[in-house]
Amino acid sequence: MALTEVLQGLGTSQTLPTVISLALGIVAAYLYIGRSLPHGVPPRVKGDWPLIGPLTFWTKRWEFFQEAARASLNGTFSFTVGKHVVVGITGDEDRKVFMESKQLDATAGYATLFAGAPTVSKSYDPDQEEIEGQHFFKRITAMLKKENFVKGLDALVADTRSRLDELSKNPTGTTDPFESIYGIVYQLTMRTVACNEIANDRVLLDQTLNMFEKIEASSSPELIIFPWFPFPGKLRRLWYGGKLYMVFKGIIEDRAKTGRKEEDPLQFLIDKGDDVKEILTFVIGALYAGQLNSGINAAWVIIYLANDRYWLSQVREEVKALAEKYDSDTSKSMADRLMSAPLEAWENELPTIDLCLRESIRLNTPGSMFRKNDSKKPVKMSDGAEVPPGGFAAYPVADVHLNPEVYADPEKWDPSRYLPGREEDRKTKFGYLGWGAGRHPCLGMRFAKLEQNIILAFFLAYFDFELVDKDGKQVGHVPKGDMNAFAAAKPKNRVFVKYSVRG
Repeated sequence: MALTEVLQGLGTSQTLPTVISLALGIVAAYLYIGRSLPHGVPPRVKGDWPLIGPLTFWTKRWEFFQEAARASLNGTFSFTVGKHVVVGITGDEDRKVFMESKQLDATAGYATLFAGAPTVSKSYDPDQEEIEGQHFFKRITAMLKKENFVKGLDALVADTRSRLDELSKNPTGTTDPFESIYGIVYQLTMRTVACNEIANDRVLLDQTLNMFEKIEASSSPELIIFPWFPFPGKLRRLWYGGKLYMVFKGIIEDRAKTGRKEEDPLQFLIDKGDDVKEILTFVIGALYAGQLNSGINAAWVIIYLANDRYWLSQVREEVKALAEKYDSDTSKSMADRLMSAPLEAWENELPTIDLCLRESIRLNTPGSMFRKNDSKKPVKMSDGAEVPPGGFAAYPVADVHLNPEVYADPEKWDPSRYLPGREEDRKTKFGYLGWGAGRHPCLGMRFAKLEQNIILAFFLAYFDFELVDKDGKQVGHVPKGDMNAFAAAKPKNRVFVKYSVRG
């Protein structure tokens, strides 16, 4: 394969500095040819380039896993990513090992093989230091306690209504949920894990969201393969990471200078004695973790409901029942009556929304999960293959989420597949991975569900809506999510929601 084909296959920026830099890296990579894999590692896949690894791992990830599994003897195989050895696994038995092994660590796995999440160091470089696991989990667990949800509920509801009020200024309109709903999720997440100064300032809110999106967009394979090299993407992450650093640093310093205290997560971190670096590392990591999946998934649910009259009516009846239960005043709008619902109701009395969200996550969780063997012993798979000490394991989520033996007609959006008596996700252990599983459940699941319930319930209370194209013409299908992507993503073919304000 020609060098130009390798460059194109990686999908990197085609700017001259990137091409030259990556070309030099590839030339240097040939010094690695002849490096053997550790004993016990399954056979290496074909086309495993030195340092770069398999091209399709970067360009068509789900297709890569499917092809590699078919070519293997037992569904396990190996490849390299930079200097790292990765064991690809598929199938029920190895998925159990992957999810349950105490030797395999998710935090270390993602820190190395998922070059997307921004982190912050004293030098403002978002790539130099990873989130400190113990500190992060300790702080996020404290913030997501029930008492904090109770205190913050009114603000979350007020934020949601404020954004929907903007849409409802016109009796009818068109919106892209991957912008409008995505923006609401960002504001609610900012309110819950960061600070009031940004959550209350729409201009600053939009500016910081743009910084996050710039950092996310700069993620690329070369940042994983050559983390030390100043590629344009790395420089962009450095630039926007530095801008975010200065925003938060300025807020922290202003509070210290004026003696002002806020009732928010940032103040909690300050009062705990965390220094600026620790605070920024936590806040930016928490915002990123909350925004990447929740922002995308909330928009997908709106899209699916806009195209499915039956489930739209079911969810609307559920929201109506919630409003009537906690406020019997029929002179009020449904949105006003929802204001009386307590936290317990938001968390426990919207099961249909939960079904819709669950199914949307199943269809739009692409890419692969990563684990690092942080122990001194190999991790044995069901066929005897091993993940060596210091090596990585990778499992594609679609291996179970799109498995027709688990989910009937797996590419169809069908929330009823989780109902009692059917429960397709329970046909096999770890049959659903949308909220994490095994030793690594999603710590933010409770908050993610709460914010999704609030946003979706109020959106249905405010509007009637349907799915349309960019010209406002009704469409009868939802675009498929890209299972070859690295993470939850907006659809390549844009669709919109045409809405009208409910009377």
